[in-house]
Parts: sequence; structure tokens; C-alpha cells
Amino acid sequence: MNSFGVVFRISIFGESHGPAIGIIVDGCPPGIELKPDDFKPDLLRRKSGGRGTTERHEPDMPEILSGVLNGYTTGSPLAMTTGNKDTISSDYDAFRDIPRPGHADFVAGIKHSGYADLRGSGHFSGRITWGLVAAGVLAKKICEPAQITASLVSAGGSSDIEKVINEALVIHDTIGGIIECRIKNPPNAIGEPFFYSFESAVSHIIFSIPAVKGIEFGSGFAASAMRGSIHNDPIINEKGDTATNNAGGINGGITNGNEVYFRTAVKPASSTGVKQTTFSFRKKEMTSLEVKGRHDACIALRMPVIVEAATAIAMADLIMIDRAIHGNRL
Repeated sequence: MNSFGVVFRISIFGESHGPAIGIIVDGCPPGIELKPDDFKPDLLRRKSGGRGTTERHEPDMPEILSGVLNGYTTGSPLAMTTGNKDTISSDYDAFRDIPRPGHADFVAGIKHSGYADLRGSGHFSGRITWGLVAAGVLAKKICEPAQITASLVSAGGSSDIEKVINEALVIHDTIGGIIECRIKNPPNAIGEPFFYSFESAVSHIIFSIPAVKGIEFGSGFAASAMRGSIHNDPIINEKGDTATNNAGGINGGITNGNEVYFRTAVKPASSTGVKQTTFSFRKKEMTSLEVKGRHDACIALRMPVIVEAATAIAMADLIMIDRAIHGNRL
């Protein structure tokens, strides 16, 4: 499925080496100011170019096809697209016969009966996250005055990110990372338990980002080793502020007004330059595979803004659901 959301609903489309990729946002409120320059800061953060990222360079600025008139959203579906210009599809020819270990090549072939577009990893590529970031620009406006920020706090198991990236580049291997996301001034009491709680909605879309392997809110897995008397967050005033924040700003699947924070685990990219032994479906025997082409040594470097955008999309949807139920309580 390529859609997410109940009221603020997004639908992604395109493949990495197809003519274009894009996103449609339905349920967007009218009257939100939206200018082309609004997209530049976040889309630049997602772009490649830094050390440890792919050498593929795309313009990435969106073409808005509908839903905006005279600089304001109209309330109709907002469609945005951007072209794919810098593609070298021949780099991926071998992966139909020799799927990359750890990648979607093999399962995509089965799922789509051999018709999947594997050029540049097709619809399974991190390239598709462009649409999340574009929609996230709009979602962040709906979420104001909440401020969503994410950062890469470790890579390859180390807080010395530059050092481990340089080491990975020397040996032509890849590394993962941990991204921490924080929401300051979150709206109070949003989240729809049981099945669309705040954690459920955010986790759903975060796990849709390629390479994400885990998420924890507040004290997360460490909570399993704590006593309840230590883990509990005492309320200290009428606003509901708490002395500690082991809950990560969420109780019972509903935001409690304190800062929301969570961490996301990102695996190493499957396209590693280290020679691996795997199966050749053409030769029907084990063979060696050494991935060539342009790939990120650390995909987590470009993911903080994607995590921010995904979080904003989920939160915007929950805000609009809450407003539909409770009016303008927020």
C-alpha cells in the first residue's frame, strides 16, 4: 500500500530511475501559505553531496501541479512531483540475477511476479522519501507551534560520526546509525488508542522509511529493567509538566504536553562495496558479488529530515482527527 493517513492522507508514486517521483496530499486544509521557497531548507537537507553520501545529484525542487493558488492551499488534493535526471540504470543490471543480500531485490521480484522496476532499486529506493520530505513541509505548518527536530546521534555504533564514516569509506563498506527526534511544544491529548495511538501512528510511518529497523519512545527498552516507582513521571503542576520524562511525552497512547522524544535505528545500506558470497539465480550456484555504482556509505546521514517529515505527517493527521472529534479544542 502506498498511502498513509486518515484525514491528512498522503500517497506516494514513482520509481528511482523512472521519469519522476511524487506525492499527493489529500485532506489538506485550505488557506495555508505555501511558497516554493518553503521547500528548499528541508529538501537541501535530504540531498546528497556530503562525505559518505551518494554522488547522485538531482535538482529536487517540486513542481506543484494542483492544490495551491496564489500562494495558499485551496483545500483540494495537492500534487507535487520532481524529475529524475541523474540516473545510471546499468549499475543495477546484475541484481535481477544476483539479488543484493539484505536488499529488496529478491522479494520485490517475487512480490511483483518479475515485473518490478529494479533500476536504482525502483519503488524500494530511498529516493522515494523525497515525497515524504515535501509533504512534511506542509505537515509542519499544520503542527505549529510544535517544533520537530531530529539529529543523527551515532553512526556505526560510535558518537564520533566523522571518524567511522571515514573508516567505512576506506574499506568500501556501509554503516547504520541512531536518529533521535524531539517534539517541543506538542499539542496536548492527541492520539487515538488503541490502534491509532500516537506511538502507533508515528511508528507506522517511520517504519515505512527504507532501512529503519527499530524505534523506542522515552526510556524505551531500558524501561523493562526499571521499577515502576522510578519509571513513573511525577506531575508537578496544573499544566501536567512532569519531573522526569521516561514516558517520552506520551501516556496511554496520548500526548501529555511534555516534550515527545524517540529514537530510530537505521541499518547499514545493503549496497556495500565489500565482496560477498551469495546465490546466482541464472547460474543456479553460489557466486561473488561486489556492488558497483553510486551509493551512500551511511544512509543515516540524510535521514534526520525524513524522520522529521514523517513525524509531522503522522502528527498532522492526528491533530486533524482530534479536531474532527472535539472541534477546535486544541
